[in-house]
Amino acid sequence: MDNKVININIPDIINLLKRDRKKIAIYSIISGIIGVALAFGTPKKYESTVMLAPEESGAGFSGSISSLASMVGMNMKFGQNGDAIYPEIYPDLMESTDFIVGLFPIKITADKTNESYEYYTYISKHQKKAVTDYPMLGLKAVIDLIKPKEENKRKNGEKADPFRLTKEEYETAKKIRENISCLVDKKTSVITIKVTDQDPLIAATLADSIKNHLQVAITKYRTQKSRNDLKYLEQLHTEARAQYDASRKAYASYADSHLNTNLQSYKLKEDELSNDMNLKYNIYQQIVEQIQLAKAKVQERTPAFTVVQGASVPLKHSNRSKAATLIMWMMLGFFIRFGILIWKNKKMYFNL
Repeated sequence: MDNKVININIPDIINLLKRDRKKIAIYSIISGIIGVALAFGTPKKYESTVMLAPEESGAGFSGSISSLASMVGMNMKFGQNGDAIYPEIYPDLMESTDFIVGLFPIKITADKTNESYEYYTYISKHQKKAVTDYPMLGLKAVIDLIKPKEENKRKNGEKADPFRLTKEEYETAKKIRENISCLVDKKTSVITIKVTDQDPLIAATLADSIKNHLQVAITKYRTQKSRNDLKYLEQLHTEARAQYDASRKAYASYADSHLNTNLQSYKLKEDELSNDMNLKYNIYQQIVEQIQLAKAKVQERTPAFTVVQGASVPLKHSNRSKAATLIMWMMLGFFIRFGILIWKNKKMYFNL
């Protein structure tokens, strides 16, 4: 079987392009016009960035080892206190349905119109469509006409349930996921949150809100056990206080009713009630001390976040410039025509 041989002659290719320069120009111009038209038909996007530095959970010698390991890109979490949530999984946390649904009721204000909405309403009802979206929207409209209507819609004022979203809520959550991103630097653990939106003020507002939501979510997790312990101790405090008050009243009532009694049996009963009252008081006092320690533990477990870069309203859009788009599409037109020429004249370059 003969091998295929490719003969490339640069001068011949150049001459071929020269002879076909008019059509190449037409292809490039038409392609450039299409590209610019699509660029003008695509809504502008604005990007706002927030950077956070979370509190390190390692301490002492083990914390120093972890810091040295992170400098060379290693992830060695010595001496941690068993947290299941650490910076590396913050992006997964932000993509969770619970977190996304928590962003639905955020109040935002459009920069250009000065109108206020809930973020869910803004994403689902007030987004500009790109030219390239209309074919799919038309196909979706036809499918919706054929398919039966959705029955599990929310009533007015009813909150979204992350466990069971409606179709509209699911689509809106999907759009929100596409608009936000979270990156974590493995060496420094710095968290970078980026929000993209068609409105610069909304992009900055949402970036700041996501930062706050993330801090609340991490704080809630980190302090969950300590808060549960505190709640349990407060219940014990209420019970111990009630038992102490009942014991104190029983002792006082017995002592007052037997004030002038010298019988030994009455004194033994009084001592018994006094000892029971003192015991209940000691238990109550110990629980009070434990509550103070539990409150301190909650504060100790509350993580601290340093805002390296706060949210700000972007002044320029993040879309590719029109000039760059024009050049890219004109090059695409050139390569399309070049490919056609090579295919038509393949016998000059391929020994088949």
